[in-house]
Amino acid sequence: MLIEGEIDEDDTICIDSSFFVDRSYELTTFTFGSHVLQLFCLRSASTDYDLTGQLVWPGAVLLNNFLSLHAEILEGRSVIELGSGVGITGILCSRFCRRCSFCAFSIIKKNIELQSSLGNPGSTGLKAEKLEWGNSSVPPLFDTVEKLLRTQGSKCRFILAYISRAKNMDTVIVDEAVQRGMRIDEVDGTRTTVANLEGVIFEITLK
Repeated sequence: MLIEGEIDEDDTICIDSSFFVDRSYELTTFTFGSHVLQLFCLRSASTDYDLTGQLVWPGAVLLNNFLSLHAEILEGRSVIELGSGVGITGILCSRFCRRCSFCAFSIIKKNIELQSSLGNPGSTGLKAEKLEWGNSSVPPLFDTVEKLLRTQGSKCRFILAYISRAKNMDTVIVDEAVQRGMRIDEVDGTRTTVANLEGVIFEITLK
């Protein structure tokens, strides 16, 4: 951008972080097995904006397909969706579990309100919480999971939908779990391709 004229060194231009967020959300329908979900999200990616929590990422599609086939693992349980994005996985879980909490972006609150207005099953058990992880998500994710597993013990399960985007990240995930004394097991039959990327479901527990 070219600005003509003199600029005073004391002049400061402040741009709010919301300037970099695209909020042109569209009401979108997704189907996982026999379950149809409607929620607000961005339909396409743009490098002009911070896309954190704005799109339905391939990992969420992978996890929702898995959970739609294995809803029994959620029955009577409380669920925390970490790395919630637009909340699509937690919204699906709410149809089967006792209650569901999200680490929240503003769009999740919008989607929770939408589920209530649509009268969807489980919508009264949805709750959004703020969880700050900073710029690097893997260590803080495992920090959170480790605390939950050590607090809840065998009553708690951590299911991770992992999409391989770079080989070095594949080892980062495994190494992070191992150095914390965790066991990482691939769930049989879950290795598949989503949006031309290889994905798999892991179950991670304490050794």
